Amino acid sequence: MTQTAQPGTNDQDPAAAADLTTDDLPPKFAQATKAKRRAPAHEATSTRERILDVALDLFVAQGYDGTSLRQIAEQLGVTKAALYYHFESKEEILRALHMRLHEFGKNALDSVGDNPMTLEIWGRLLDQIVDQMLVQRKLFLMHERNQAVLEKLHSEEHDAEHDDIQNQFRKILLDTRVPERDRVRMAAAFGAAFAGLFLAGESFPDSDTVKLGDMLRECIGDVISG
Repeated sequence: MTQTAQPGTNDQDPAAAADLTTDDLPPKFAQATKAKRRAPAHEATSTRERILDVALDLFVAQGYDGTSLRQIAEQLGVTKAALYYHFESKEEILRALHMRLHEFGKNALDSVGDNPMTLEIWGRLLDQIVDQMLVQRKLFLMHERNQAVLEKLHSEEHDAEHDDIQNQFRKILLDTRVPERDRVRMAAAFGAAFAGLFLAGESFPDSDTVKLGDMLRECIGDVISG
């Protein structure tokens, strides 16, 4: 039997109206796809982010392999049909979480422009990235605890995005207008920032976020200033 959404329940996922009581996925997916065409964009975005947040908590607590789509749906109080409205598979959810990290570096690099990099500007960029990433410490913890499955995570979109970010970093570090000494310091400071952030989840789980950020910035500053 299908369930009809009640008027005024804006928080209910539009795909829930297409729910079936069985686990026959193709019909669920088909009906969820129809519902998707009718969903307001802001509702779809909000629900999509809630799915990712819940999945992140579960992937951290019990691992990617130990988490099912049904558990994610139950935590959200929706059905599996609602999940298929936003994501075709659990792997797609993991990929979307992984891509959140790309956004941090991408936004910072997009602001650089074509002018030669300086240590001062590089320090400000890393400071911005540290602030953004510390808010999402759980993402790094998820990566640390699910490394095997993340290593298998590939798609054209992900690989293209990853290559684009890497190429931007290479372009900066290969810019001969910048003294070699400075470029070495920039590379080392970048490594210090990201190594600290990736290790923060498992190595410093009880560390205060603000305090950890201050210590990371101090390390970055030491590397940059020499």
